[in-house]
Amino acid sequence: MASEMPTIDRRFCVAPMMEYTDRHERSFLRLISRRALLYTEMITAEAVIQGDVQRLLGFSPAEHPVALQLGGSDPERMARAAEIGQTFGYDEININVGCPSDRVQSGRFGACLMAEADLVAACVTAMRAATDLPITVKSRIGIDDQDSYDFLRQFIETVAAAGCGSFIVHARKAILAGLSPKQNREIPPLDYDRVYRLKADCPELEVIINGGINSLQECQDHLNHVDGVMLGRAAYQEPYLLAAVDRSLFGDTDPMPSRADLVRAMQPYIAEQMGRGVRLNAITRHMLGLFHGQPGARAWRRYISERSYLPDADGSLLDGALAQLPGQLEPQY
Repeated sequence: MASEMPTIDRRFCVAPMMEYTDRHERSFLRLISRRALLYTEMITAEAVIQGDVQRLLGFSPAEHPVALQLGGSDPERMARAAEIGQTFGYDEININVGCPSDRVQSGRFGACLMAEADLVAACVTAMRAATDLPITVKSRIGIDDQDSYDFLRQFIETVAAAGCGSFIVHARKAILAGLSPKQNREIPPLDYDRVYRLKADCPELEVIINGGINSLQECQDHLNHVDGVMLGRAAYQEPYLLAAVDRSLFGDTDPMPSRADLVRAMQPYIAEQMGRGVRLNAITRHMLGLFHGQPGARAWRRYISERSYLPDADGSLLDGALAQLPGQLEPQY
């Protein structure tokens, strides 16, 4: 399509994480940061085309900017799924070329696609023809014994030639046999310099770095070399880290919300969602890390975990959880 693609600021992104970055998590994170780019969990193209699309793709307009991550390798099906994603209002469509799980490999998508750059390029071409949205790719730096810098650069250049201008690169290779997805996030060594080199050699491309980033100081250090950073587990386990993102990385001047402010801001959302039949613990599970590192954090987690599944539990449970805290100290990041 000929229309101009939307401009998205990818300076700070929260990674797509299966069973974590659902619509409730994204709604919570959006209260903490207005500027972070959020991603859905990976959803297969087949599920989008054949499944309960409203349940899979529905989200609140308040979540913007938000990107849809798709898994698949059939260009025609990926294009159809991207087209459906656009009708739901997503800001970007991302192709998963990084997940190493056996299930994903058996479907011929995820990290194993790094060995099939031409096929990924064909998906990009088809998806760009079907939608006005930016098409991006999230990959590793290599797979198994195909882990040289030349292999990475050839993959990126092949896919870029099809019209993909933005790449999110997890700075570890994936080992496709013998390691679990969790082990693949921890055991292969990080190689940030390889991602920096990719950006230096391909300055026309937008390169976002991912993997093992745990603080805003690390984000700022990486931004000296690449265009953006993506946090995964750290953003989930310590969500209040995002409270300083808008000021530190984007230069916004609005005051940071307190943790207690965020709790109270979530209560209308909880009431609305419970009115639609959503269970309380499906939402509050994403809030357990809010007081990470603070006095009373364990009491906060325990109070919610033990009570959020009870039949009469509602958003007022969070007031009781706040009452367990001796204070609300706000560290600076």
